[in-house]
Amino acid sequence: MDVDAFIAVHRGDWQRLDDLVRRRRLDGAESDELLVLYQRVSTHLSIIRSVDPESALSGALSTRLSRARTRFTGARSNVMEDMAQFFVLSLPAAFYRIRWLTVAVGLLFVAVAWLYASWVTSTPGAIPALGTDEELRAFVEEDFVDYYSENPAASFAGLVWTNNAWIALQAVAFGVTGIWPAFILYQNAQGIGLVAGMMASYDRLDVFFVYILPHGFMELTAIFIATAAGLRIFWAWVAPGRRSRSVALAEEGRALITVALGLVLVLLVSGLVEGFVTPSGLPPWLRLTIGFLVFAAYWIYTLVLGRRAVAAGHRGDLDVVDRGHSDITA
Repeated sequence: MDVDAFIAVHRGDWQRLDDLVRRRRLDGAESDELLVLYQRVSTHLSIIRSVDPESALSGALSTRLSRARTRFTGARSNVMEDMAQFFVLSLPAAFYRIRWLTVAVGLLFVAVAWLYASWVTSTPGAIPALGTDEELRAFVEEDFVDYYSENPAASFAGLVWTNNAWIALQAVAFGVTGIWPAFILYQNAQGIGLVAGMMASYDRLDVFFVYILPHGFMELTAIFIATAAGLRIFWAWVAPGRRSRSVALAEEGRALITVALGLVLVLLVSGLVEGFVTPSGLPPWLRLTIGFLVFAAYWIYTLVLGRRAVAAGHRGDLDVVDRGHSDITA
């Protein structure tokens, strides 16, 4: 094939395609022409590739077609728009949808922790079973407080952030089992309850709350949220309603993985509080106030933006372009 002759014959179509792609607005006839030219130039590219697939002309035609395809399929939104939609619509909607389950999980956690603390303080032999008097005194008088300051604040904040984010991701990702989120909740409640019981037995309960609550307000709430999200995914599998189980799992899984991603940032904030505020020399009332303000900010964000997002039809799921259409079932 004479490539120069081929170019001379079809250069007009290529230039016209470029002209249509560059225009800001197209009327109906021009849009139809764009599609026709796209198909025609695609054929030209196939012919050129059959003769010389690595040529400069082949690359130039491929680039033309890519620009044209972007024009009639629509360009993807930019990163800033995607981030704004995530933080203003998707994430608060996902948090808002599980708000009551989050509260229920939190109350259950407090109940289990209180039962363990009560068992430690009221059961003869419970304290000796946890360690010798010397070991326990060292823990409640030194080790408990030193834990928060034995490492540099920045590295300690990073450590607790990554650890807690990993726990939250597991609770959501393995929520379909129905067992793992409950186990994580129970394990953390047991640990908190035992430590509270030990501190109370040695009249150090005030120290316990001063060092747990500044970061614990938000850190524990994040675990409650992750557990609630995981259990919500499990329930979608058990009771899908009018949806098929596969559709219910897909919808809830996509929406609530949004929660896991959001919790990574939430736990970053609580990690910073744990690393820089909890062990600081600030007065106890100020440390508690800072922790409570972070906790309050989360609930304001969830209840205000979440309510609006859900009212507007958002669930935390992907948009229809990314998730695809769903069949209507009953």
